[in-house]
Amino acid sequence: MSAGTAIVTGAARGIGAAVVRRLAGSGWRVVAVDVCADDPRVQYALASREQLAALAAEHPDSVVDVVADVQDLAALRDAVAVAENRFGGLDAAVAGAALMAGGQPLWETSDKEWDALFSVGVVGVANLARAAIPALLRRPEPRHGRFVALASSAAHHGLWHLAGYNAAKHAVVGLIKGLAADLRGTGICASAVSPGSTRTDLLAATAQLYELPDVAAFARHQLVERLLEPDEIAAVVCFLCSPESSAITGSVVQADGGFLP
Repeated sequence: MSAGTAIVTGAARGIGAAVVRRLAGSGWRVVAVDVCADDPRVQYALASREQLAALAAEHPDSVVDVVADVQDLAALRDAVAVAENRFGGLDAAVAGAALMAGGQPLWETSDKEWDALFSVGVVGVANLARAAIPALLRRPEPRHGRFVALASSAAHHGLWHLAGYNAAKHAVVGLIKGLAADLRGTGICASAVSPGSTRTDLLAATAQLYELPDVAAFARHQLVERLLEPDEIAAVVCFLCSPESSAITGSVVQADGGFLP
């Protein structure tokens, strides 16, 4: 995989951290972004500043950690500026930040839960695109820029008591399709990856919503009959960041282990 410079949101743990590790291990320079603070709208702890710093310390010459909230467009523009000033430009952007909320029928979903799902999981993706695409376009032609968003199996299947999360992930897919159309002819591709049940803190939060004692219960929904690991999803994301993915734009790769509706 050809190396370049990437920005990754939701980077401190889970799939985001796995993407950072894979990119850095392949010679990429990475700006790793995370909010590193809990969100009062959800019922579980988010990643810490220490986790983000420890991730960057694994690759001190090629990973820079930046604390920023994807809901803050100006902060993301500053993070993109770090990539350009420190590493000379930007070649890929990965929108990995998202929250999990739900556990009840749609008509009982609170305003704060709905707002959390969309302000982070959808507006946050749009904000990264608004901040990163101009930098990708500043690369000279022929360009090989990539914008990759993390969607979900929830973008393709209705999930019980998670209608808000379903709606947010469908919105991410629609955003990517529209973004790809806007990027027509630029050399920049936009795509999404829909993971299945992956061993992350977000999946653990989902288990709590369903009052399940263990995330292992989700494995039965997948043809591989096991949970996916974050690095398996990161492998797909990193391929989409590479020039070799030039035939894929406006599309969603379902890296879901054969998720069944």
